[in-house]
Amino acid sequence: MSRVALITGVTGQDGSFLSEFLLEKGYEVHGIIRRSSVDFRERIAHLEGKANFHLHYADMGDSMSIVKVVDRVRPDEIYNLAAQSHVQVSFDSPEYTANVDATGVLRVLEAVRACHLEDRCRIYQASTSELYGKVEAVPQNEDTPFHPYSPYAVAKLYGYWIVKEYREAYGMYCCSGILFNHESERRGETFVTRKITLAAARIAQGLQDCLYLGNLSSLRDWGYAKDYVECMWLILQQEQPDDFVIATGVQHSVREFADLAFREAGIELRFEGEGADEKGVCVNGPERLIGKTLVAVSKDFYRPTDVVNLCGDPSKARTQLGWNPSKTSFEQLVKLMVEHDMAKVAAEGVAAHVRTNLAEYLEKGIVK
Repeated sequence: MSRVALITGVTGQDGSFLSEFLLEKGYEVHGIIRRSSVDFRERIAHLEGKANFHLHYADMGDSMSIVKVVDRVRPDEIYNLAAQSHVQVSFDSPEYTANVDATGVLRVLEAVRACHLEDRCRIYQASTSELYGKVEAVPQNEDTPFHPYSPYAVAKLYGYWIVKEYREAYGMYCCSGILFNHESERRGETFVTRKITLAAARIAQGLQDCLYLGNLSSLRDWGYAKDYVECMWLILQQEQPDDFVIATGVQHSVREFADLAFREAGIELRFEGEGADEKGVCVNGPERLIGKTLVAVSKDFYRPTDVVNLCGDPSKARTQLGWNPSKTSFEQLVKLMVEHDMAKVAAEGVAAHVRTNLAEYLEKGIVK
């Protein structure tokens, strides 16, 4: 019989990639989604209807709904990816973030115990590099002290420690993957990397004038989400449960990401000024853009407390799991995202043009 996996947060970037990965390995995959009047299932729409892919309604804030799904599915593996995952939003909605990102982890663990699956179900908890926050050492590994620096990070710290407690107190196979920033063409459009690649595409195609960002000097360790979900799976295949840093070990600034993204879109920038006065001016590209400021800093995007220097050490994952953190390079990642968004923006432009001129096209028989 095939193994059964349950994924919370299945509609997200990681959930969609992990679903594809597990289905290819012959798993029966079950995903948890929240009931909503708006459909946010575009990342997994291509999987719906597959024989081994199933969706269930539940909510990370409702323990009974989680217990019911776990009891119905009886999973061999649970991947808890559900979270309020936007750091800036956690400052605006700290209570909601705590309820989902902290207590939500406890609800999953307790659901496994309530269904008497603690001896056979393995649990993966999606932890985060934001735990290191105001970093005390660079690079960060499994032994680096935590210093959370946002409501999101504080909530995730509870999730990390409750997993360790249940592992030690009840002998459960539960692990945390401390994931550093991982991006893709499926990343939410409010996250800085996707915001950059979409803006580069829109500016290149004449649909946007300028991109506004926060701290351009913030340093991050960016990897490809599709590579990272493989490491999640590997963590649950080990004989003994353990926690792992998942990162590339290579660091880049927000400025570097923006510079490379615009280059991929056919625009060369020169950055001038410092701090809040810094800007990226077009020095090569479409003639209409030469000399114009295409990237500017806005204090609206500064966080009350900002994490500025994250860089992970993936040595343990490389050695013990055999995972390759360099499978997709930073340059390949940015290229993939920009190519996707250039095509997306072009398609949106065509659709908008058709809508604007629909009456004329119908009259001339161009469309029916």
